[in-house]
Amino acid sequence: MSGANGPNDAEGIPFRVLLRMEIHPGMEHEFEQTWHRVGSAIVTHPANLGHWLSRGAEDKSVYYVVSDWVDEARFREFEKSEAHVKHREQLHPYRSKGSMTTMRVIYGMTGAASR
Repeated sequence: MSGANGPNDAEGIPFRVLLRMEIHPGMEHEFEQTWHRVGSAIVTHPANLGHWLSRGAEDKSVYYVVSDWVDEARFREFEKSEAHVKHREQLHPYRSKGSMTTMRVIYGMTGAASR
């Protein structure tokens, strides 16, 4: 994301999904490997802009997934797809809790170090 897109310029502004997952203690490494292996179900979707897995700094069993989409409608289409159901089924055994937050990006700025 770059440029000075703002609240009145919806064109090119991603729809973002943030997942928070608590993983059963001791299963973190297996979860990470499985997430990476099945991630192609998301990044190969033509409306997906990117997909990232991060682990909490304080609690090593808490993970965050950020996924950007061209728009909400295309994300919702994927969310109901067979590919997404299969993806979730493979990750479900590792999860003890989870939540999802969706949002629209208002502004995006690229940091100097990424140039």
